[in-house]
Amino acid sequence: VLGAGGTTACVVAGRLAACDPSLKILILEAGPHTLNKAAHVQPYLYPTHMARTSTTITFNIGNPSPHLNGRTPVVPCGRCVGGGSSVNLMVYARSPASDFDDWAVDGWESKNLIPLMKKLETYEVQPDRPTHGYDGPIKVSSGGYKLGVCQEFIDVGKTYHKRPYADDTNDLETCNTYSVRSCVRRYIDGTTGRRSDAAHHYVYNQAHNPNLQLWAGKRVKRVIFENERAVGVEFTSDPLSYPDADQASSTVRASRLVVISAGAFGSPTILERSGIGAGAVLKRCGIEQLVDLPGVGENFQDHNAVFVPYFAADGAVTMDPLWGGEESVIQDNLAQWKIDGKSLVAQNGADAKIKWRPDNDELRAMGSAFEARWKEFFEHRPDKAVAIFAMVAGYVYHLAFMMYDCSRYADIPCVLYPTSLGNVHIKLGENGKEELDFTAGYLDDPSDIVPLHFGYKKTREICRRMPSYRGEVPARHPRFPEGSAAACGEACGPVDLNAPDIVYTAEDDAAIEQYCRRNTHTTWHSLGTCAMKPEADQGVVDARLNVYGVTNLKVADMSIVPKNVGTNTYSTALLIGEKAAMIIAEELGI
Repeated sequence: VLGAGGTTACVVAGRLAACDPSLKILILEAGPHTLNKAAHVQPYLYPTHMARTSTTITFNIGNPSPHLNGRTPVVPCGRCVGGGSSVNLMVYARSPASDFDDWAVDGWESKNLIPLMKKLETYEVQPDRPTHGYDGPIKVSSGGYKLGVCQEFIDVGKTYHKRPYADDTNDLETCNTYSVRSCVRRYIDGTTGRRSDAAHHYVYNQAHNPNLQLWAGKRVKRVIFENERAVGVEFTSDPLSYPDADQASSTVRASRLVVISAGAFGSPTILERSGIGAGAVLKRCGIEQLVDLPGVGENFQDHNAVFVPYFAADGAVTMDPLWGGEESVIQDNLAQWKIDGKSLVAQNGADAKIKWRPDNDELRAMGSAFEARWKEFFEHRPDKAVAIFAMVAGYVYHLAFMMYDCSRYADIPCVLYPTSLGNVHIKLGENGKEELDFTAGYLDDPSDIVPLHFGYKKTREICRRMPSYRGEVPARHPRFPEGSAAACGEACGPVDLNAPDIVYTAEDDAAIEQYCRRNTHTTWHSLGTCAMKPEADQGVVDARLNVYGVTNLKVADMSIVPKNVGTNTYSTALLIGEKAAMIIAEELGI
């Protein structure tokens, strides 16, 4: 029995079912089915899942933080069959191999994981690359359309920013180089133009197997134990998926294994409802403790980013007409997509990026607040980027459709290894009902804001040199003092490539800091809350994903990641699924 049906769960279930079709497997997923639904297979539609009325996303609301100027962070996660793989931005990115070696977990070293990375993918772009796979279920391509504004970002970056260009920044070691569409990959099938998700490519494609069962709209509440052995789960009909259904609890028994795979928010809270966790958390909720495991829900990690928009020239091709609902543009692109899988329908808008490491001049400009973090973590690890500077041809700040009035593009400085940690627990609200007790930890450590602050300045210099630049969208930039040389607004065109950089005053820097605190957001890369570490080090699962203190229970999803990974996390979730399937198959003798 798999508790939840997200990315990793689909990989585990699909691999085990293919290995032994007689094995009876049940997936319980709270969200709806995604089979062949346009919102899940047409790549350009991913922003629709972020609408406030979405039923395919859970919006996890955090506790207010003084480091975010009192804001309550909101962190979405997938809530449908396939989880994040069915709703994410489809960015193909892989962390450096050293990230896995840093976990220091037996069997999870990079040398053991690279074969699984290759096994899961069909890399459709460049042949004969030693770290890529060419016969796996998940398709990787360049997408269906080349966006010129992203090429401008690269062209300016290579000259103004003085960084080289590389044709593969996902070879598990290349860093600090620019890459564009011909090298920026995405999880889109290059032939059909469809999203390449875990649901369709591991589970739905085995619908002929009656022993592989998928029950959508069923939310796992807790694990059932007999003498500390997991024997099943208790679940209810999800009120969002089935608002009129009976909310009474049901149970299903597992004769061989229970696997919790509900992600960084779902997995620790299921464990806590099951009596596994810190005594204080369980006591305040009136839950009898089965196992004292204080690491449950701790070690929450993410990547932090700001989304910085600019006006684009009238002739620039961006995703805005499609995202803004221009019906004639949508229909033209859909018609082409149905013929050959091409057009803006097979795009996510993210066509350019650099995995950035600062040079000596940039380190000096970043100041003393980042110095210790640089020396402790980055200086002698040349394959680890401090941040990603990404370009999106379009503006999805609100992550829901808006009326199209003009073209925009956005740069996204994203910090990859923030120091700050958060936590995820359950609590009882004033009405006596269970609530989420979530502390994101964003910007708690002073070093975490520095790359965002510097990233705003550096990417602004790149963006205002691009031929399509027509100024900043003032409402989404810092509130600089009146008369500041950094003041934002519309422009007639770019500055010269050799123009001097903007000179920021102390007041301007203060405005940028406040901007970062007001606007730093999640990148939907939540992980770490059921960490695969020694129990004495607040670990929750061992190297074979067994939950400490009980038997017949594993956790397999991004919550097991003990230390952050420098990448968009879909690739890691797939990898964990492949590794978990291998471990389980070995133990079941199949």
